[in-house]
Amino acid sequence: MKKFTSVALAAVMAAGTIAMAKEIKVGAIMPMSGPIAAYGQVTDLGIKLAHKLQPTLKNGDTIKLVLLDNKGDKVETANATTRLISSDKVVAILGALTSTNTAQVIAIADKKKIPVIASVATNDKLTDRRTYANRVCFTDSFQGEVVANYAIAQGHKTAVVIVDQAQVYSLGLSKAFQKAFKKAGGTISQKIKITSGDKDFKAVVSQVKKTNPDFMFLPLYHPEASMIARQSKQLGLNKPMFSGDGVANPTFIELGGKAVEGYMFTDFFDYQNPPSSKSSDFVAFHEKETGKAELNSFTALGADTYNVLIDAMNRCEDPTNSVCINKEIKNTNKFVGVSGTISIDKNGNATRSAVIKAIMNGKASYKATVNP
Repeated sequence: MKKFTSVALAAVMAAGTIAMAKEIKVGAIMPMSGPIAAYGQVTDLGIKLAHKLQPTLKNGDTIKLVLLDNKGDKVETANATTRLISSDKVVAILGALTSTNTAQVIAIADKKKIPVIASVATNDKLTDRRTYANRVCFTDSFQGEVVANYAIAQGHKTAVVIVDQAQVYSLGLSKAFQKAFKKAGGTISQKIKITSGDKDFKAVVSQVKKTNPDFMFLPLYHPEASMIARQSKQLGLNKPMFSGDGVANPTFIELGGKAVEGYMFTDFFDYQNPPSSKSSDFVAFHEKETGKAELNSFTALGADTYNVLIDAMNRCEDPTNSVCINKEIKNTNKFVGVSGTISIDKNGNATRSAVIKAIMNGKASYKATVNP
């Protein structure tokens, strides 16, 4: 009788726990269409796969993802952020990829005390004076230093920088690289400004040929970087080219073709060199779910925005309390994520490693890992 009562009591308690479990909404803003849709789609894939692996919190609450397409546009981003907070009542927002659009999300979310976790928004100023801003990627100051030191180590002492004056990402990374390159003993021979959407770079290529630098640094996104590489090849300019994570996408190789052979860039993760068993397991899960062995670094970062958020929510007595969630995100210390080990400081910035890759035989090949 006593045993029966204990079993019955346990069943009642379990039923009560199930009854108390609730659905918690988490927002995501990504460019699923538009000129940078390739980035948004692979990042969103990472979030969805991570959610599939961990759809509930430790207390039994279910996580519901609410994805909105910002089309890579600032106005669409602002509208999506307002809708997620006001209508969908999300407790946190993941996204919105580029530094420009993520800054727009943060500006709105910060006033409403809703934490934001950026996957690949690297601009240094993104988290300045913003209590609810966070990221799992490295910053441009670190990325710029990595490129500068690697270039110097390769014997490159002069550089031409081609910067997109319409992109906060490009301006910030350009500034960080130039500072680090000069500090390491390098010389910036020339800085050339372009604008997103430009198609004809023949004049740019001609300027670089006249300057004759040791190498070219292009802190650009893949459409412009690939066109500059192709037109350089057509006009007989054969200089080493280096970019940041803005070209870390298979589309860059597709657009650039043979012209980007040997092209180097910084990245966050290499699926053929997973830094932990958690990374290896996720790579295997990704292949099982998609049928593709190659896992894009943006997919890994997307997964880690979700993983870091869930880890923070699990440490809150009330996982719907956005103030607590934000506090615990900033208490993230040596969290083993898909893309590597991540620590987040009081300003919301991540300390993590960077990876250097080069395009060899039409594929992005691992060169080195650089730790902070």
